[in-house]
Amino acid sequence: MKAARARGKGTLPWNILGLLVFVVMIFPVYWMFASAFQPTDQLNKLKPSFFPVHPTLQHFKDAMDRPYFWSSAANSVIIVSVTVLVSIALAFLAAIALAKFRFDGRKLFIVALIGIQMLPQVGLIIPLYVVLAKYHLTRGQGVYIGVILTYMTFALPFAVWTLRGFLLNIPKELEEAAMVDGSSRVGAFTKILLPLVAPGLVATAVFVFITSWNEFIFAYVLLNDQSKQTITVWLSDFYGTSRQIDWGGLMAGSILAAIPVLIFFVIVQRKIAFGLTAGAVKG
Repeated sequence: MKAARARGKGTLPWNILGLLVFVVMIFPVYWMFASAFQPTDQLNKLKPSFFPVHPTLQHFKDAMDRPYFWSSAANSVIIVSVTVLVSIALAFLAAIALAKFRFDGRKLFIVALIGIQMLPQVGLIIPLYVVLAKYHLTRGQGVYIGVILTYMTFALPFAVWTLRGFLLNIPKELEEAAMVDGSSRVGAFTKILLPLVAPGLVATAVFVFITSWNEFIFAYVLLNDQSKQTITVWLSDFYGTSRQIDWGGLMAGSILAAIPVLIFFVIVQRKIAFGLTAGAVKG
């Protein structure tokens, strides 16, 4: 009993520290929600109000009535969906090669994956723009392909690395046993490997979706036409001078922009926890 109490007292400071860190992390999210429901006059007061005294939905209506909101949301859904599907498909094949086969340059390729993820995105803007412009992917309808390819430059390395770690934890004996029982390599892949790797695919897809959905720099540079912009670029239109920022509309628009991510997360959340723990053991 005394030992249990001593352990409880020893963990109390860490619990308090963890709670403080949680409060610091969650406060910006709470402030966004609180500001979205506060009337404009309450937002503009010198003394900030932490609770909406007279909640209103006017900011949400103003945000949805703002030009290009719906087209920007649709553009984001299309661009991010294609990015996720293509990235996961290519990353899965590459991860299988890295996890299940031995070939020359394999270790160098793995090191390159890590190195690419360490590069700052800002440093890639100019070279990527030059390459895309050379192939006419910075204007017209081709700009969508250009943005998707650009998003894949940082989505693919992450997806390959994550799926490789997950595949390394699937014993190859399971596939061999299936082939001994008469199954072909393709049959063993579809019946054994694919169902086991499904949680990892879902977890990786969620992170690729969130990263691509929240991306701003590349979209801002490439999507000059407002009718083709993504939802993150649309949000930047709320900024003017320090006296002209529509804080209520900006916060409401940010909440609306986060809804697709929350919906996608809720749909696949059952498989995320298992996928994360299973794919983070072996390197």
